Amino acid sequence: MVLLENDSFLTELTTLYQKCRTSGTVYVTMKKYDGRTKPKPKPNNLRSKQKPQVQAPIEGLCLIRATNGKKKLSTVVNAKDINKFQMAYTSVLRANLDGLKKHGKKKSKLASSSKVADQ
Repeated sequence: MVLLENDSFLTELTTLYQKCRTSGTVYVTMKKYDGRTKPKPKPNNLRSKQKPQVQAPIEGLCLIRATNGKKKLSTVVNAKDINKFQMAYTSVLRANLDGLKKHGKKKSKLASSSKVADQ
């Protein structure tokens, strides 16, 4: 996974959307990030006697990941920069989500069967 700066993440995300324009899917996830790179170990009976060292969590971070199955991108956004990033991110989405397929409404069997019964 490649951890990028916010601006370079948005440019790479744009190229990822361009590559997947004709066929493919881009998955984007966002979650709260506490600054840890390793998972918490599960508590054991032997270790439960020792007091765990509690680190102060870093407040106001958001981890954003994007992947198309082959290439993975990620960035961390601070709380003070979230408005600026959100505006840039929405402009990237608006520019690249115009190729969505339009699905027609499916007729329900109840509606079609009632029309047949009326005639």
